[in-house]
Amino acid sequence: MHARTDSVESVEQLTAAWRILVLDRNPDADVRDLPGIAVRWADCRFPFWNCVTLTGDGTGAGPVERLLDEAAEIMRSKKHPGFLWVFEDLLGDEAHAALGPAAAQAGLVHAFPGTGMAGDLLPVPEPSHPDLAFVRVATGEHLRAFADVNSLAYGFPPEDGRDGLAWSLLWKHRVYAYLGVRNGTPVTCAATMEVEGRLFVLLVATDPQWQRRGYGEAVTRKALHEGAAATGATRATLHATAAGAPVYPRIGFGPNSPMRFYALRNRSGGRQGRAAAGPGPART
Repeated sequence: MHARTDSVESVEQLTAAWRILVLDRNPDADVRDLPGIAVRWADCRFPFWNCVTLTGDGTGAGPVERLLDEAAEIMRSKKHPGFLWVFEDLLGDEAHAALGPAAAQAGLVHAFPGTGMAGDLLPVPEPSHPDLAFVRVATGEHLRAFADVNSLAYGFPPEDGRDGLAWSLLWKHRVYAYLGVRNGTPVTCAATMEVEGRLFVLLVATDPQWQRRGYGEAVTRKALHEGAAATGATRATLHATAAGAPVYPRIGFGPNSPMRFYALRNRSGGRQGRAAAGPGPART
């Protein structure tokens, strides 16, 4: 695909996947497609299920200022904090230059960077790692472990992670979610889900004390292998943080749009909510 087409695909995959995920968490979630903005907000304690993103292609400086103001107002109306996702390649040159000042004017603070990635890389061989056994998430205990590994990796309380995942039927049946277990203890996790003919990679995380051992790459390969075998998908997409971005090209992903994640600025000048200081949805 052309690089800009990949960037459009990246935001479309986000909005399609998050519609499924937030409605699974909260059937009354705020799921709206507004002019230039998609709202996917479960309003739960798990901050990654609270998302607003800009969807226009080639947005100019004036419109981006208006859209950021509107996005911030939507975020302020919610009980729980979340993130605004901005795909930089979908902004025009003037809008890109105006993004930082316009975000600050809207009361938003840059939380962390990311990168959209995709590739026609499936199927991948079934992976192995000498330290790990792979277990598919199929029980409530597995889901709690998956949530807890994410909470450890992203630096928020375990109750917040469990609030997003621990009771879900979707994650037990439709999502190809795997734990990497070392000596009986889950230390890493990754998931894939079929979204509009592609496998979307979700919530890759590794317990910080076990990072930099190849665990995140191994469990991601497992989730891709099993998801592709079940669905026949040949293309996969994801959104990586800076920590996870070096891993995915080794699997076959190529970068498309740089991303910025914004949180609301609180009254003391920092980011709103404890989890807003953590990284986004792919950390190994």
